[in-house]
Amino acid sequence: MIFSIQTILENEKVILYPLNENDFDALYNVACDPEIWKQHPNKNRWEKEVFQSFFEGALQSKGAFKIVDKSTNNVIGSTRFYDYNHQENSILIGYTFYGTDYWGKGINQQVKATMLDYIFQFVSKVHFHVGAENVRSQIAISRLKAEKVAEQEVSYFKEQPKLNFVYEISKENWNNYKVNKEVK
Repeated sequence: MIFSIQTILENEKVILYPLNENDFDALYNVACDPEIWKQHPNKNRWEKEVFQSFFEGALQSKGAFKIVDKSTNNVIGSTRFYDYNHQENSILIGYTFYGTDYWGKGINQQVKATMLDYIFQFVSKVHFHVGAENVRSQIAISRLKAEKVAEQEVSYFKEQPKLNFVYEISKENWNNYKVNKEVK
């Protein structure tokens, strides 16, 4: 099946636009805050040179997005689809970060829900890499009913491998979660 992992996605609060090379400055203006990276595996991504490598990897993935707040039109973060696996009929979502002004406001859950609703038209499983020390993201992904299925060393683009937890959610579990959430 042929599908795009870099199409415009939208919900009530944000728009996910395919990342392009002209987005560096706007995205770095968000990413330059060291607080964002404290729990991430690569804690120095706030440094411009390190973020430049991260950004290059995002562009090369051909699945990265800039996330824009619809009410202000400001770039607030980034995320991506990557590593589609035809045999497993699965894909990964990750490399997600948001400006601290958007923490605790449900934005991550809305972004992930929008991505999952889209991608589950084409795959049966989605995996997430979450840094072993990134408790905030582990809690957030668990709220979507993704389950930890493995631990894995992940080599980020031009960075040293770091321990990540691998979470998984199936299309069936996602659909059940949405039905149960609407009932409550």
